[in-house]
Amino acid sequence: MRAAWIILGLAITAFAISLVLARWLVPDVVPIGYAEEAQASWAVLTAFVLRAIELTAAWVAVIALVLTIGAWARGRLQR
Repeated sequence: MRAAWIILGLAITAFAISLVLARWLVPDVVPIGYAEEAQASWAVLTAFVLRAIELTAAWVAVIALVLTIGAWARGRLQR
C-alpha cells in the first residue's frame, strides 16, 4: 500500500509541476489552428510536451487511486 501512495503522490506532483510550468513558460500558446498570428515553434512544442506530461500524470494518478481504493476495500471485506 505504501508504494501505491508514493506513486500517487509522485503523479500528483508531476501534474502540478507541469501545470505550473505551462502557465509560467507558455501562457498564451493555443493550438496552431486557432492562432490568429504566428507562434514560436519552441513555444508550441513546449506547450505540447507539458500537456502530454500533465495528461500522463493525471491518468497515472487516477489508476493508482483506483487500485489503492480497490486494495483497501478488498482488505476491509476479507476481515
